[in-house]
Amino acid sequence: MLITKILFFVLIIVCTFFYILYVPDFALVLLVVFIALPVIMLISSFILRFSIKAEVIVKDTVMSKNQPFPVQLCIANKSFIPVGKAEAHIEYYNVFSNQISSFYLDMPIQPRNSQRVTFQLDSKFCGIIKIKVVNIKVFDPMRLFKFKTGKNIIAEVAVMPEIHDVSGTIMNLDHVCEESEVFSENKSGDDPSEIFDLREYNPGDKLNRIHWKLSSKKDEFIVKEYSLPVDIPSVIFLNLRCYEDSEYTLPVFDTLIETFLSVSQLMLDNERSHKLVFYHGGKGQFVERNVSSADDLAEVTRDIIISFNDNLYCLPPNSYFKEKSMMSISSFTMITALPDSDIFSVIDECVEADIKNTLVVVRSHEAASEIKCGYADINITPVTAGRISSSIKDIEL
Repeated sequence: MLITKILFFVLIIVCTFFYILYVPDFALVLLVVFIALPVIMLISSFILRFSIKAEVIVKDTVMSKNQPFPVQLCIANKSFIPVGKAEAHIEYYNVFSNQISSFYLDMPIQPRNSQRVTFQLDSKFCGIIKIKVVNIKVFDPMRLFKFKTGKNIIAEVAVMPEIHDVSGTIMNLDHVCEESEVFSENKSGDDPSEIFDLREYNPGDKLNRIHWKLSSKKDEFIVKEYSLPVDIPSVIFLNLRCYEDSEYTLPVFDTLIETFLSVSQLMLDNERSHKLVFYHGGKGQFVERNVSSADDLAEVTRDIIISFNDNLYCLPPNSYFKEKSMMSISSFTMITALPDSDIFSVIDECVEADIKNTLVVVRSHEAASEIKCGYADINITPVTAGRISSSIKDIEL
């Protein structure tokens, strides 16, 4: 563009000398034309400034990891002036990281028409992907002048986390809900308030489980199998205070969330209702969600992801436990990054549970050696970023 301006300036000087030295009428017309052209282009730029509108269109705002999704940049030209070149500066980033990627798109725009350019993005980590049009540089038809429009147009795509297969042991513990109304459909238990099944008597069965009325009708002993309550009070706590600020930031955040959801899925697979606790960025507080089905877990998954914003602020866990005082539950599991010194003491002092787990997400296997607990009642399990299934295969809940 600078070369074009220099060329026009040189041509005006040449036309001026041509007018002075040679045929005045023709030279005058030529001089007027070369002087008028930049003025006309300047006026065109002014008109275009108020005639160009842009937007970013994302058809699907919720996507899976590693799945490409199309994004459309639509620029409309409402004027009668054609645009030979428009240059869009695009940035995109995951809110879990401060690493910003960018690229440029060049396109012409016909008068009284719109131009759509489609490009594809994807993400191998969950989170909110923000797509931002920093600005669009629009040039006049002769590229003498340019102006910027369409500044800070933003679209968002929520990339959902994956749930990993996790093997572990679900313990039958003493804490049960005294007024339980949810029972297993596949396993028997010891709750006499609900009958799970009736079967023939086997040697060794307790006499108090014999169904005497039915046995008298069938002339054989029929035994009652009691039900197994599945709404045993268990809590899974997600601490989103991340202590990484490096190339591992995205993998650590991704692993935190997916570990949280994978442990919840393990509980569901074993018909164990439970409570999920996490910090909700939109509400600015910790929230609790009771999970007893796959639909409940899917709703929590979406709620976690869409609650994030750029500052990634999260209250410390002890602010939650101050309100809850002493928790008396069957099992408690916290998922956290490399912890500060207070997390273990908070769990030890504020949580009364038969099983206490802390799953600590670390960037590498070597980083696991940095974890120091000092509390015998808390089980520590390092979870290497990106290796969830292999890290927590022996967990007890």
